[in-house]
Amino acid sequence: MTDYGSSRPSANPSTSFPGRAELPLDTVTWGPDLPGDDSLKLLTAPKGKKILQLGVGLGHNAVSLALAGAHVIAVDHDIARIDAARQLAEVNEVKVELHHGDLADLAFVRADQIDLALSVYALARADDLDRVLRQVNRVLRTGGSFSVSLPHPAWLMLDHDPMNSPRLARRYGEDMPQEFDGVEVYSRSVGELFTSFMRANFRVDALLEPEARSGRAIVPSTVIIRGRKDGV
Repeated sequence: MTDYGSSRPSANPSTSFPGRAELPLDTVTWGPDLPGDDSLKLLTAPKGKKILQLGVGLGHNAVSLALAGAHVIAVDHDIARIDAARQLAEVNEVKVELHHGDLADLAFVRADQIDLALSVYALARADDLDRVLRQVNRVLRTGGSFSVSLPHPAWLMLDHDPMNSPRLARRYGEDMPQEFDGVEVYSRSVGELFTSFMRANFRVDALLEPEARSGRAIVPSTVIIRGRKDGV
C-alpha cells in the first residue's frame, strides 16, 4: 500500500519534481509518472547506509530513505525546499541532515564517507555538471554509486501544449538552457551524460529510459544514469 505521508509541504516544487504530484514515502521516486525504486532497484539496501541527496525537492525521497533506516544528508540551494523537507521529516519523526547551499559545494563532507548518492531532476539546472560529478566522486566510498535522473533530452526537444499534440521545437541536446516555470534547465544528450560520468571517474553500470506508467508518452520523459566509483 502506497504511503503518501501525513503532511503536504507548501513550498514550490522545483525541477526535482515538475508539478504537484502526490508523492509516496515508501519508495524513492525518480520522476513524474515513473515506477518507484521498489521496481527500478537502483538503490540497494539503504538501511544503515550514509546517503547523499543533491536537490531535496519537497523532501519525500529523503524522508523515504530515512524511514528505511538510512542516514540521509540532503543539499538544496532553495531555502523554502529545505524548510519543506524539514517539516516533512518532523511530521514523520525521522532525522534528515539538511544543508542549504550549492549542489557542488560539498566541502562539509569528508572524502570517502558516502555509501550511495542520488539526484532526482535537480541537476538539470546545474550549469557545470562535471564539477558536481567530481565532488560526488570525492565523497563516495569505493564501490558506492551515484544515481541521477534528468529530463530526457528527447522530451526537451518538444513543446508540450496541453491543448495540442507535442511539437518538435528544439534540436537534440541544445546547448542553450531552456526556461520551465522560471527555472533554467540544461538539455544534455545521453552521450554527453555518459562522457561526463566517465570523465569524473565513474563506471556507468545502468542507463534507463523508463516508460511512464500512463504509457501515453511518444518519447521518454526521463533518463536515469548510475555511475559507480571503482577502486584505482
